[in-house]
Amino acid sequence: MIFSNHKQAVLTVLIATALGGVVVTDAVAQSRSADRSNSDRRGSKNTAKAEVMFPNATREEPAAKSSPKLGKDLQKMIDSYNDQKFPETLTAANAILANSAANNYDKSLAAQLAAQAAYNQDDSAAAIKYLDQVLEFNGLDNNGHYQSLLMKAQLQIQEDQTEAGLATLDKYFAETKSTKPEELIIKGQALYQLERYQEAIPVLKQAIAGATEPKDNWNQLLMAAMSEAGQTGEAVAQAEAIAARNPDDKKAQMNLASMYMQADQMGKAADVMTKLYAAGKLTDEREYKQLYSIYANTEGKEQDVIKVINDGQAKGILKPDDYQAQLALAQAYYYSEPAQVGKAIEAWQKAAPLSKDGETYLNLARVLHAEGRTSEAKQAAQQALAKGVKNQADAKKIINLK
Repeated sequence: MIFSNHKQAVLTVLIATALGGVVVTDAVAQSRSADRSNSDRRGSKNTAKAEVMFPNATREEPAAKSSPKLGKDLQKMIDSYNDQKFPETLTAANAILANSAANNYDKSLAAQLAAQAAYNQDDSAAAIKYLDQVLEFNGLDNNGHYQSLLMKAQLQIQEDQTEAGLATLDKYFAETKSTKPEELIIKGQALYQLERYQEAIPVLKQAIAGATEPKDNWNQLLMAAMSEAGQTGEAVAQAEAIAARNPDDKKAQMNLASMYMQADQMGKAADVMTKLYAAGKLTDEREYKQLYSIYANTEGKEQDVIKVINDGQAKGILKPDDYQAQLALAQAYYYSEPAQVGKAIEAWQKAAPLSKDGETYLNLARVLHAEGRTSEAKQAAQQALAKGVKNQADAKKIINLK
């Protein structure tokens, strides 16, 4: 039986930890406090400090203070951002960036909020340019500076600048000494995208080990990296361990079945999926397709293919005009013991018009000819030629039958 193996797609796992939210740093609080202090000398200063997000950072924080002349301009920019008036935020930020009276802190803050505003308007290219200015002016505290560096890395990867994004990430990890799982997973994803699977594996393992509850797609990514690196046995062992810990978790069991498929252990994959099917846990088209494709690639499972496809179509889960389902059904009927040739022909007749070429029509013509249905065989062969086949001689031979 000819049927393509299914590989479960690896989900993108970029975690936007620094995207989309204004970062109010100590420096911002100081600028607000300084502005109030200038207008009311008797007012008390805001001494509240933001959480130190990067206690091990190698960078020495600058003395972050805003220029007294720009206090109102900074506040106007911050307020427009918090009100989600992003065009106004960009206008205010650009004015500060162009102002000769603005110091490095003012410009860094303006560029930071401009980057956030640009991102919220789906302009990632502009956001990256503004983030470059944040880092160039170097005026923010470590919280704001390194969140900007991480945001730049994420946007670069998002924009398919993966090599550059990875370099930015390496700088981020070198300077912050961060071991946060949700940040390490970004690096693991970038390495995977660059097909540097051996390098991705230890990074992904570190992220998963450090997480209280690793996300399901993190484990999927690790298993995929192992498989691509030729460590199929380890990938299967990983999937088995996760499935054993989570016997009632459908995703864990589905992942295990997928890993068995990739390792060409179709019997084991069939066992896992059969249990899920019997328990009524398979409910969507993708899951039914995975199940019947496993059966289609397992010796002696033709009756199971027939049962699953007919069940899926009866429930409306599998569409009647699904080419792969009809083709698998035709093959299962034809190769079952005993063969059910009539039903196989019916399924091929439904599959052939759905095919991108005439090969299915030609197979149908051959079967019809073998069954002595010469007139129908000739029609099928003509349709095969019309849609295009590699072996035109076979089609013409059937057409020219006496």
